[in-house]
Amino acid sequence: GRHRSTREDKSWGGEARGMMIGVRASADARRVAVGGGGRRRRASFAKALACGVATAAGAGGAAAARAGERRGGGALRGRDLPRVALGAAKRSSVAAFASSSSPSGGDQGATTTTVLVVGGGAREHALAWGCAKSPQCARVYCAPGNAGIAGEPKTECVAGLDTGDHAAVLAFCRDKGVDLVVVGPEAELVAGLADAVRDAGLLCFGPSAAAARLEGSKTFMKDVCAKYGIPTAAHRSFTDPQEAKAYIAEQESLPIVIKADGLAAGKGVVVAATRREAEEAVDAMLVGRQFGEAGASVVVEDFLVGEEASFFVIVDASGNVAKLHSAQDHKQAYDGDRGPNTGGMGAYSPAPVVSAAVEAQVMSEVVAPLVRGLAAEGCPFQGVIFAGLMVSPEGRAKVLEFNVRFGDPECEVLMYRLQSDVLAMLLAACRGELDREEAQLKWLEDPALVVIMAANGYPGSYEKGTPIRNLPTRGEEERGNFKVFHAGTKRGDGDDASEVLANGGRVLAVTASGKTVKEAQEKAYRGVDTIHWPDGFSRRDIGFKAVAREDGGK
Repeated sequence: GRHRSTREDKSWGGEARGMMIGVRASADARRVAVGGGGRRRRASFAKALACGVATAAGAGGAAAARAGERRGGGALRGRDLPRVALGAAKRSSVAAFASSSSPSGGDQGATTTTVLVVGGGAREHALAWGCAKSPQCARVYCAPGNAGIAGEPKTECVAGLDTGDHAAVLAFCRDKGVDLVVVGPEAELVAGLADAVRDAGLLCFGPSAAAARLEGSKTFMKDVCAKYGIPTAAHRSFTDPQEAKAYIAEQESLPIVIKADGLAAGKGVVVAATRREAEEAVDAMLVGRQFGEAGASVVVEDFLVGEEASFFVIVDASGNVAKLHSAQDHKQAYDGDRGPNTGGMGAYSPAPVVSAAVEAQVMSEVVAPLVRGLAAEGCPFQGVIFAGLMVSPEGRAKVLEFNVRFGDPECEVLMYRLQSDVLAMLLAACRGELDREEAQLKWLEDPALVVIMAANGYPGSYEKGTPIRNLPTRGEEERGNFKVFHAGTKRGDGDDASEVLANGGRVLAVTASGKTVKEAQEKAYRGVDTIHWPDGFSRRDIGFKAVAREDGGK
């Protein structure tokens, strides 16, 4: 049936409104069962849930209640019951909506899911693009979004929504009938947006604030690695600059790495070639507070030798893990891996350095103990784990860092290669059903490559508001076999509303695939060269390591 945006036709109206009342009732029941007078038996909670949901959510709530009663005294954990209630009630309401909106009364669930993507970069453009292609997607909102996202089918940008205001986000979700929130940036995850969304009874793709410490605190990440035997560089954490310098003086090998403990927008890492450089980095972070509170503590660690790569997995609400793929980013601003570090100037997937043997090692020695360890620490993970790896010349991987969201620009090549339904994958992760969904993940076998177009001066100071012209139409992208994801872009004002303007440091992400990395590279750069933006630049060698392997027959 045709998607309709009125509240009476969407999931916050009619019978589906009962679903949300049921979820609120389940939350109330949970507070009754586990709050105040101490711990109660699970069976008592399940019955309380059954009463609340069955009363408020009709057939859907009753189904959830029956599931709760069947499992209330068994393996089902208390925190899982609201999710069960939501799933059962939602299935009932979706079926009711499909029946009422389809002339034949058939299954039209393919148009019933409304999504909010939080963020406004090329990563979020790729996620919104992927979700919008799903037959079960009704609408994708993106906050704040960008000019490219606004041009995608079934999408709408919400520039005025403050995603740091959790109450405002939830009010927007209620008003628009949002079913699923996908949180792109790490800052919102560390700040607990996913917790707020799930506490309100909505599905959310992304970890809790407690689990997001894996990226939000390098000390926490290193402690987890040490406790659960995950291979990483030897390290020490410091808050006192003199103690950090004394430790540096004791180290025999150089370079040595200094990292700000918290989130520093990818700029909080210094690879010091000399002890003096290391001491200056310590002073800049701990004394000069270069990164504010993010640098109130530092990690000093050994420098690892090898080739960097990224590896991605999705972990669902039940602890199931689905492999995605590897990628290789290009951090330095200029060709030949020269110049200052950036948020990423390009990437390709898969990364040849992540062989089948390396992948097997990462899954068994990194991913498996990490997922088990976070659950044991009381912060089970749900979302995407992005492992930054250093692969040694001997073919052994150690963890450089963990991120708790899709990388950018790695997300662009992953979404370009993923042939399965992106929205179905995200929903399965939220519902704890990836053990069924993983078998359905299909990938384009060909490699994909993305080239970032950035504003002149990036990663330093740069000008905003410069016009970008000759952007390809959707048809031109299809004929050229490439896709332009937008990052820092916006529409002009007034008479210039049709014009696309640069609005950030990294501005466009031109993505293509080919039978080889070299072919993907050529297609991507053809796409870059069609765009007229004299105020921007790009590296011209993205993928050079893989191309050299191909040319050398390695």
